Amino acid sequence: MPEIYLDIIYILAFFALLTLFTPLLGSYLSKVYAGERTFLSVVFSPLEKSLYKFAGVEENREMTWQQYAWAVLSFNFLGLLFLFLLLTGQKLLPLNPQKFSGLSWDLALNTAVSFVTNTNWQAYSGENLLSYFSQALGLTVQNFLSAATGIAILLALVRGFVRKTRETIGNFWQDLTRTVLFVFLPMAILAALILVSQGVIQNFSAYKTVPLYQPGVQTTQVLPLGPVASQEAIKLLGTNGGGFFGANSAHPFENPTPFANFFEVLLILLLPAALTNLFGRMAGKPREGWAIYTVMLGLLLAAVFCLYWAENQGGSPLLKSSGIAGYYMEGKEIRFGPAGAALFSAATTATSCGAVNNMHDSLTPLGGMIPLLLILLGEVVFGGVGCGLYTMLAFVIIAVFVAGLMIGRTPEYLGKKIEVAEMWYSVLIVLTAGVVTLILVAVSLMNKTALSSILNPGAHGLTEMLYAFASASNNNGSAFAGLNANTVYFNLTTSLAMLLGRFVPATAALALAGSLVRKKYTPPGIGTLPTDQLAFILWLVVVILIIGALTFFPALALGPIVEQLLLKGGGGH
Repeated sequence: MPEIYLDIIYILAFFALLTLFTPLLGSYLSKVYAGERTFLSVVFSPLEKSLYKFAGVEENREMTWQQYAWAVLSFNFLGLLFLFLLLTGQKLLPLNPQKFSGLSWDLALNTAVSFVTNTNWQAYSGENLLSYFSQALGLTVQNFLSAATGIAILLALVRGFVRKTRETIGNFWQDLTRTVLFVFLPMAILAALILVSQGVIQNFSAYKTVPLYQPGVQTTQVLPLGPVASQEAIKLLGTNGGGFFGANSAHPFENPTPFANFFEVLLILLLPAALTNLFGRMAGKPREGWAIYTVMLGLLLAAVFCLYWAENQGGSPLLKSSGIAGYYMEGKEIRFGPAGAALFSAATTATSCGAVNNMHDSLTPLGGMIPLLLILLGEVVFGGVGCGLYTMLAFVIIAVFVAGLMIGRTPEYLGKKIEVAEMWYSVLIVLTAGVVTLILVAVSLMNKTALSSILNPGAHGLTEMLYAFASASNNNGSAFAGLNANTVYFNLTTSLAMLLGRFVPATAALALAGSLVRKKYTPPGIGTLPTDQLAFILWLVVVILIIGALTFFPALALGPIVEQLLLKGGGGH
């Protein structure tokens, strides 16, 4: 059978498996957040009660959206401060066999902001700068907490839709605790064990120097070690993305086998997909959850196959004309092939994960545009845990409102009338990251310090800078490379992008929840637009693509599109 058919079967089998797991995990999540007993309750319920008692939290005391937002912001600020101090003072802390010194203030700030915002943007190489203590207690803990924060905000927004004439939207501390204990912790333990079985390392040993033998040459190589599997599991489950090593999931200690690669992509998409099912169950309308899942799945499938085609058919003509075998594999791991690379690249940028198993900077211009476009769309094609779905719900509100105006029907969603306030909050959720990206790119292109960090001039350099700020403001964290981001300028500007891209939409989502929860329920009537049918699914796709095109087409035209034209014209890549 030709390789292309095997690749297509591989990709379709993956999405079939994802679709199978979606309702199974969604059912479990609905029980967790409803406070019902699960098979893990005997283990974690006593621990949950003990944590509330220790922290002095009244678990059943509900919060208004303002109280919920204050809890989110204050908790994450304290986490940022703690991580910053840990990173700057790591030389004084244990589990540092390589005797690494503390990070510079600007890099420590950037890293702390990165992990607290669920971005995991890395302007450093983990094995060269961070101790095991910083990796395990600092980064891994934030991988749990930042991801749980995203899910908590989503839960608050969904309660805004389903509750009637109320003032409260839940308890942040309860949502956070249940997410960590009943969802992330057991799943991360199981995932880590599976990864270890594939060869992902997990230890606290000092780095080892091993001999290398080649004909006529004898040399040595230092092998970095550490507690990798535990961080790898939660970085993928929580759509965090920060690699233990600089090579991220292209490193054989993080991603050693084709099965590990398949499993890691599944970990990235598993919870974002299941949350759509949870949404339908909480709303009492499972078809609404499946409608959103269909939109996400359709866009991601299109992205995967476009990226796969671009990399197999659109390789550099300069390499192809030179007769280089496998010219389209440049920048990719031969262990995974073009299908494994395309699936991973699309999944990690469709979510806010940012883990990579190949060099995005080495993709063809059109191939590299696909991950960039997935980020620029707001990462709603499944998106990060929690934040992807609440951003998609903002798109749904915009789509409902515009459709209602066009056909003369009442703009309602799940029985709640969509009015001016809801539209303002939705626009703020959808457009914040894009506006921040474009402003910072424009400012940087006029700054000599920023321009000196671009290693590739011309259209490719523009793409590298656009990708960097898009990745930061959309809380993705992957990099296009070719840009020296570890400078004071980029550490501060990307930190600003990450903070605005995370907490402005998050606060707007909570304000939207507060506005919706006070509204009375309106039963569907003749004038109600059906939002679980094919017509609305297609309309929602159109709205997402139009908003993305209007916002970013000029930037894409000056970057990857013109670069593709130059490449085909013999201008190089």
